[in-house]
Amino acid sequence: GLLVLLVPHDGPFAAAAPPFSWRAAPRILADHAVSLANLGYLGHMWELYAMWTWLAAFVAASELARTGGDPAAGGARAPALVTFAVVGSGALGCWLGGKFGDRWGRTLITSMAMMLSGACALAAGLAFGRPLVVLVPLLLVWGVTVVADSAQFSAAVSELAPRELVGTALTLQTSLGFLLTCLTIYLLPWVAARVGWRWSMSLLALGPAGGVWAMLALRRRPEAAALAGGRG
Repeated sequence: GLLVLLVPHDGPFAAAAPPFSWRAAPRILADHAVSLANLGYLGHMWELYAMWTWLAAFVAASELARTGGDPAAGGARAPALVTFAVVGSGALGCWLGGKFGDRWGRTLITSMAMMLSGACALAAGLAFGRPLVVLVPLLLVWGVTVVADSAQFSAAVSELAPRELVGTALTLQTSLGFLLTCLTIYLLPWVAARVGWRWSMSLLALGPAGGVWAMLALRRRPEAAALAGGRG
C-alpha cells in the first residue's frame, strides 16, 4: 500500500494490454520454449503454496513428536512464529532471484532454486522431531529458495512469447499454476493422514524435480538467447 502512495503513476514503459484471447491459447501452448517455461512454473507451484499452507501443521507435529505428545512443552506459538518467519524469509529469496536471474540467466537461477528447495523438502523429514534450533534453519533456507524463482517464470514467458500475446501467455501460465496448487494443497494433508507429517513434505520435491528438468531443457534451446539479455 505504501508503494502505491509513493509511486502513484505508471512507469515510462507502460503499454496498453491486449485482451485475453482464447484463440491464441493453442498457439501459445504449442510453443516449445514457452511450454518448458510453463512446466518449470508448474513445478514451482506444485511446491510453493502447499508448503506455505501446511508448514504450521508440520512444525506442530514435529514439536509434538519431540516433546512426546506434550503440547505445552513445545510452546503453543512456535508453529505460527516459525511459519511467519519462513514465509517472510521469501522476501530475501525474491530479491536474490531477481538480482541474479538478470545477471546469470533465468534458467540457471530457477534450476538452482528448485534444486535447493526440493532438497529442503526431502530433508524436512530428517529434521522432523528435532529441536527447533535444528529444524528452523532448514525451514528458513527452504523459505528463501522456494520462492526465489517465482518471478523468473513470468519474466521468461514475457520474453519468449510473441509480443502481441504476452498478456494471454501470462494469464494461461498463472491460471494453470494456481489450478495445480489447489491439488497439492488438498493432497498434502491426505498423504500426511496416511504416512504422517514427517515424510509428507517429500511429496513436494516432485515439483522441483520436474521444474529443474524443464528449465535445463529450455536452457539448451536456441530460444534461451531471448532470456535475460542473452544469458539464458
